[in-house]
Amino acid sequence: MQGCAYIDDRYVAPEDAKISIFDWGFLHGDATYDVAHVWQGRFFRLDDHLDRFFASLARLHLDPGRTRAQVRAVMHECVRRSGLRDAYVEVLCTRGRPAPGSRDPRTCTNRFMAFAIPFIWIADPAKQARGVDLVVSDVQRIPSASVDPRTKNYHWLDFVMGLFQAYERGAETAVLVDAAGNVTEGPGFNVFALVDGVLATPAAGVLEGISRRTVIELAQAQGLPLRIGPLAAAELRRADEVFLSSTGGGVIPIARVDGVPVGGRAAGDFGPVTRRLQQDYWGLHEDPRFVETVAPA
Repeated sequence: MQGCAYIDDRYVAPEDAKISIFDWGFLHGDATYDVAHVWQGRFFRLDDHLDRFFASLARLHLDPGRTRAQVRAVMHECVRRSGLRDAYVEVLCTRGRPAPGSRDPRTCTNRFMAFAIPFIWIADPAKQARGVDLVVSDVQRIPSASVDPRTKNYHWLDFVMGLFQAYERGAETAVLVDAAGNVTEGPGFNVFALVDGVLATPAAGVLEGISRRTVIELAQAQGLPLRIGPLAAAELRRADEVFLSSTGGGVIPIARVDGVPVGGRAAGDFGPVTRRLQQDYWGLHEDPRFVETVAPA
């Protein structure tokens, strides 16, 4: 794989970046991470991703042993060494290995790693042009009282089970619900729906995505009616427009929910709100307030 990784204070090829099977990041999913992207040689909203990464570290009592400036420099260097113009850039910190025989997380030495690989799409441009098929899974998202969804984590078994439901129904991805039957999020994305002229997105049980924040800001700037709160599965199914937001593709149109065309529209017709937000999202990648050029050698 083209790219570059950083581990144990060294820059290595992605396939040479390895951790011990005894690291609690592997054994227990005891880790946090964040993903930024580089588009045409520039990071998008890197400061926001760093803010969230360090907030996640603090919540989980993890110490990467690096300052914010050092983490930023590693991310830039991974991209620079990879030679990629469009990249998916991940930073992560695992709990590490405990003292022999110990189950006390305070005895672990936390480990910081990073990598840059070619940009990953949840749905590539061709798939976005025709729209993604989504199902509302009956798998419940891990409760927020158990695992704080604001902290990016690798606890994805609920998402994986939801994906298998989607595949069994002939769809491509799934959104999970909470105990009350409200929509939460899916594997790597937040959800938006235009319901009765109001753009709605869930407030609880979700990662506060950077792309989600971008869409909310764009909607507010455009004066769109906006509701950040409970989104019932029934509302999603009858919405006039539905789209996802993700670092892995920006604003991603949904063509069908549970096999039914969104808004009764033909494939590839996603409605004016989705189209405008999608265009404006990528337009921000030219805005100097949000981009940061990858540092040269």
